[in-house]
Amino acid sequence: MTRTATDDGARLRPVPAGDAPLFVRAGQAVYPARRLGDLVSRRPAGVTGHQWSSALREEFDHVVCAADTGFPLFALTVGPTAPAGSAGQRAERMAAAVCAAVGLPVLRIGSPTLRAAGHGRRIVTYVLDARAYAAGATSSDDPDDAPVGYRDIVGRLPDGRTGPVNDLGALSRAAAVEAYVSRRLSDPIVRGLHVRWRDGLAEGWSWVEVRPGRCLVERVTVHEARWYCGVDPARFAEDLAAVAVGDRLAGVEFDESALLDRGELRRQICALRDRRDELATPFAFDHLCGD
Repeated sequence: MTRTATDDGARLRPVPAGDAPLFVRAGQAVYPARRLGDLVSRRPAGVTGHQWSSALREEFDHVVCAADTGFPLFALTVGPTAPAGSAGQRAERMAAAVCAAVGLPVLRIGSPTLRAAGHGRRIVTYVLDARAYAAGATSSDDPDDAPVGYRDIVGRLPDGRTGPVNDLGALSRAAAVEAYVSRRLSDPIVRGLHVRWRDGLAEGWSWVEVRPGRCLVERVTVHEARWYCGVDPARFAEDLAAVAVGDRLAGVEFDESALLDRGELRRQICALRDRRDELATPFAFDHLCGD
């Protein structure tokens, strides 16, 4: 994507040459937290003064730039989603308006458990590799000759089994089996689902049965903002939810209040199914409703 200045001269500002990136991968430099105000030269046309002053304070967890020029290519945020109608949500919308005006894609990952400090580097690396793979894959009119997606590449997993090597949840799935063997879980399978909403948001759920009828559940949202992260964002969200489950499994004890009754989980899945008219893709998990 080529980015140019807006009519009023507002444009993205390169990261200063003296700033050291966290790491460089495939010609792209990844920098730590940056405020939006550090990346935009001036208020774009169509953005109000109130939007501008609020957006300037918004901080991204990572900013990925062209390694040779320092020009921002996209930004990443990871963490809890701001509640609907909150000041945080309004600030995010104002920042989104500025980012759209200057052409800065933002990948927003909403999760009550995942944080950039523990997962940001892994997520950025995954996205860079997935985008590079997608850019190099050749399309074909023959469905039998279609390229294998990045998420579906098969190889040897960390536990010695064969499976999708780019499943971010693979380590969590292996950890669940180990926890089951050590009698910390009543079921070794990490289950999940994913959906894409018409408003562009992708959502993934993942869960494991800790005790009979009691489940540890994680939900993650992914918003690409008219950008492509290299894999299906809904499956990406589900895999990230599995990562979050793995983080929770690493805890010594489970808080009983944090577990969800299996019947209530089924009810919530059915409620999700009943909103199928709001989905951008068909709901593929009717079998989980058990009716």
